[in-house]
Amino acid sequence: MRVGIFDSGIGGLSVLHQALREIPEAEFIYYADEEHVPYGEKTERQIKGYIDEIIRFMLKRQVDAIVIACNTATSVAAKEYRSKFPVPIIGMEPAVKQAVELYGHLPGRILVAATPVTIAGDKLHHLVEQVDREDKVDLVALPGLVRFAEMGSFNTEEITEYLKEELSSYPLLQYKAFVLGCTHFNYFKAYYKKIFPENIQYVDGNTGTIRQLLRKLGYKKVAASSVTDHGGKIQYYFSGIPVTAREEERINAYMEQLEQLDSI
Repeated sequence: MRVGIFDSGIGGLSVLHQALREIPEAEFIYYADEEHVPYGEKTERQIKGYIDEIIRFMLKRQVDAIVIACNTATSVAAKEYRSKFPVPIIGMEPAVKQAVELYGHLPGRILVAATPVTIAGDKLHHLVEQVDREDKVDLVALPGLVRFAEMGSFNTEEITEYLKEELSSYPLLQYKAFVLGCTHFNYFKAYYKKIFPENIQYVDGNTGTIRQLLRKLGYKKVAASSVTDHGGKIQYYFSGIPVTAREEERINAYMEQLEQLDSI
């Protein structure tokens, strides 16, 4: 089985990381559109053009399914692409429903962070309207985190200062759950702990996305394995070009960062 996973950049590696655990024997193609990152600040027309090119790239490599590991790309175009191509296409959306179901009954609020395109889009607002019966959900755009992630900046107080500034008008002590509505945001859990209440819960769509992939493929899940032990093959591409040895070292550093954050 061969699965294609793509994102605007390296954020989707968090989805690949989960997929490697759940489907250790599969082959993967990971496509980071580094030439056009970040998608969250592009127009819908531009994003659709990127998606179309990437999906055709994946199909030429005979993938059995494609995961759009990008909330922004999913919010723009996933629905229309599902009927356009001959393989299952699985998108992502901010895990608002999951957060409300798990924590909406508790006192406090839920904060959903995403890119500007996702926050402004009808898809997310319709989702919130459907599930947020008690008006507990707030939305915030955090595009700067995408830039920090792409630079590999994980050890700088600039991130803390950025978060404090962008969230200064939000009642941080009231939040019980924080929805990571962009795959790039998964790298910064250690920084969220500095500004949110100690017992806040982090929710992302990675697990649900991979479960949907398994359902679409009719795959019976086996026990999850560690990423370091998987026997699958991975081909990495940056905007359609195979990565260099140096770029693969960079990717491995991101995967190690994700492994370290697993317990948070």
